[in-house]
Amino acid sequence: MSDALPHPDRADIRIEAVLHALADPVRLHLVREMNRIGTGCACGAIDLPVTKSTRTHHIRTLREAGVIRVTPEGTSRIATLRRDDLDALYPGMLDAILSAEH
Repeated sequence: MSDALPHPDRADIRIEAVLHALADPVRLHLVREMNRIGTGCACGAIDLPVTKSTRTHHIRTLREAGVIRVTPEGTSRIATLRRDDLDALYPGMLDAILSAEH
């Protein structure tokens, strides 16, 4: 797992992709937990009621939308919320979504 995964540059992050990624309850839960943790975490560290392959799909969707950054670290992949990028592009959006009732 030494190869870096592709991520959109800040300028290429589109609101439609971000909102689509965050519209799914499992992905929203992942992002809320990453926000709560505040630092990068192993992709499998957050408990989800889905299979490993489905978890991989959700993480890929978030990564491709520019919501998270995933970096290989040893045998793990560490996911980090791209809060700086999202706040710069869409001020207040992430806070509003994360604070909404669930």
